[in-house]
Amino acid sequence: MTMRTTYLVQTFVLKRKRLCPGDQQVSPTVSGALKRAEAMAARLPGTAAIQIVADDETGELESATILGRFGDVPDDFADTLQAA
Repeated sequence: MTMRTTYLVQTFVLKRKRLCPGDQQVSPTVSGALKRAEAMAARLPGTAAIQIVADDETGELESATILGRFGDVPDDFADTLQAA
């Protein structure tokens, strides 16, 4: 069982005055994800840098951690990650 760590930047956009998930971008490092999320938050309502650890063979999610939030991020975003 090989675990793979992936770093993502999740964007949030306004749709009908509600924050909704937008695009996701993969980043090779923690610092890269944090820097990208912070930079993108200047142009978007909000972003979050996330670390995903999953089994490389089965794709089963081991953990999802929010590394940083920038701008407006939905209050229930952390709960949504844990449910996935």
